[in-house]
Amino acid sequence: MVVPSLAVRTADFDYSLPSDKVAQVARPRGTSRLLVLDRRESGARSARVSELPALLAPGDLLVLNEVRVIPARLPARRPGGGEAELLLVRPLAGSAWEVMARPSRRLRVGMRLALKRGVAIPLERLGAGRFRVAFEPPLRAATLEEVGEVPLPPYIRRSQGIGEADRQRYQTVYARHGRAVAAPTAGLHFTHELLAACAARGLELCRLTLHVGPGTFKPVGVEDPTQHQLDSEDYEISHAAAHAINRALALGRRLVCVGTTSCRTVEYAVTVGGGRVRAGSGRADLYILPGYRFRATGALLTNFHLPRSTLLMLVSALAGRDRVLETYGTALASGFRFYSYGDAMLIL
Repeated sequence: MVVPSLAVRTADFDYSLPSDKVAQVARPRGTSRLLVLDRRESGARSARVSELPALLAPGDLLVLNEVRVIPARLPARRPGGGEAELLLVRPLAGSAWEVMARPSRRLRVGMRLALKRGVAIPLERLGAGRFRVAFEPPLRAATLEEVGEVPLPPYIRRSQGIGEADRQRYQTVYARHGRAVAAPTAGLHFTHELLAACAARGLELCRLTLHVGPGTFKPVGVEDPTQHQLDSEDYEISHAAAHAINRALALGRRLVCVGTTSCRTVEYAVTVGGGRVRAGSGRADLYILPGYRFRATGALLTNFHLPRSTLLMLVSALAGRDRVLETYGTALASGFRFYSYGDAMLIL
């Protein structure tokens, strides 16, 4: 779903990022730096994530994505010994999965790919490097924990492989269920103590689920961003969450979305619901570009995003492209760390 947008080009969202600004290791939870962009004021001010409760107002509704990241990256071997890699996207009928595969050109339907335990069998090409794949034995949760790895983004490099530290750190403390292949990274900053401080401040906490897919890292490869194909993602909104969001909107209370995943889910649900959120599940495909009129989101906690990405475009739609890029420049000059394991930005 592409909404009417301003006339922008993908190049309008480019910026230069030195490689040493990309965080390779996360700070301890709750200690990251925070750059505050208040749309009512000029400039930006530095703070800490631990100061978040004081920066928000009693009565604000904090919207969290409680999805769990699964060990969705599966190393495999082709017949003859060549390496392959499967990235789980979503479960399909029966015990099959949609997967992204590398090297996709070397895989054939019916080929038996050896995993750490069991085999994966491509059943059908779905296009764009994706396959419908069956697993023997079926991928139960326990099996997946044994054969899969944490799907860290490609810009986080591990020469010794991905260990237990990343398995724990690339997961929010409030993750409950689901099958994300990428973390809702703004949520990685929270500790249980910080959540309790938000509640003590008088903030209401609301939880929903967006099963974040690999499309979140998909680069915009065309100069007209409206021609980019945004992947849809499955979501779930409980009756309690729908009630909390609708009540806040009716009373004029501010929704503070933790991460672009929460933001996209809320905005999609409000859009298809005609101004109200309906409980249930579906597939969100709302593509937010500058010119979009936000119907629910009043503030956003987010990390710093890749150049020319749909996530940077979403943030720019909320705070203005020039203002966001100016703030990114301030962040770089001030030594902020970027991307999934990096520091955070709060848009008020």
